[in-house]
Amino acid sequence: MAQAPITIYHWEPNANSGKPMLAAEEKGVAYDSVYLDMLSFDHHKPDYLAVNPNGTIPALRHRDVVLTESTPMMEYIDATFDGPALRPADAAGRWRMRMWMRFVDSYMGPSLSMIGWSIGVGPSVRKKDPAMLAAAIDRIPLESRRIAWRKAIYNEFSDEELAESRRRLIYSVELMEAHLRTSKYLAGDGYSLADIDAFNSCYGLPFFLPDHVSDEQTPAILEWLRTIRERPAVEITWAKARTERGSRLALLDRPGKETAA
Repeated sequence: MAQAPITIYHWEPNANSGKPMLAAEEKGVAYDSVYLDMLSFDHHKPDYLAVNPNGTIPALRHRDVVLTESTPMMEYIDATFDGPALRPADAAGRWRMRMWMRFVDSYMGPSLSMIGWSIGVGPSVRKKDPAMLAAAIDRIPLESRRIAWRKAIYNEFSDEELAESRRRLIYSVELMEAHLRTSKYLAGDGYSLADIDAFNSCYGLPFFLPDHVSDEQTPAILEWLRTIRERPAVEITWAKARTERGSRLALLDRPGKETAA
């Protein structure tokens, strides 16, 4: 069997890990999938630190090149391999694409991540042995990630931090809804890396913000999410999920859709 051209080291196909996975699938690029159980701190163990000394996920290996940072990783995949173009051909379209990716990565994503870590990652991990958790935190290479893990595990996100994250998310939803009422996709009429980037964070919005993201309040966002959710590449990519996060895709099923028995 021929070796896949790239290897992607990832956790669940959501947020950062899902971006290069979905980009590769959309391009038709085969890849070796190396699943790292983030809740067991696999990404801070020696085997993976030999790939990425920072201990962050995802990472991508292509021949003798190792890439980190999920958003430029997507651009690398699109520029390096044949397949459908995932970046607009015109300069204005590429600007819109990168503007939305920057907005999601630097403003919307961190707020969604904080809420997700507070209600999901933290409770899942803090059930483990306290001594093991303390040792695992101490092994994290980056101080910023040690701080984030401590806050998640020991439930140290303040009410003010969580309230600000929620405010930012509601603002982001309003901004995105207004834009998608005039544009099929984030960068224009064509599906692009901006949509892949945002979908990997936003597919969970009906779960995290049910009072603000619904068919009644945000019909454009729901239509955009469903249009992407129905792409074959999304179905294939999310089949690699091993936790309940993968089941959140079902929240995007169109009303009246029958599920298999």
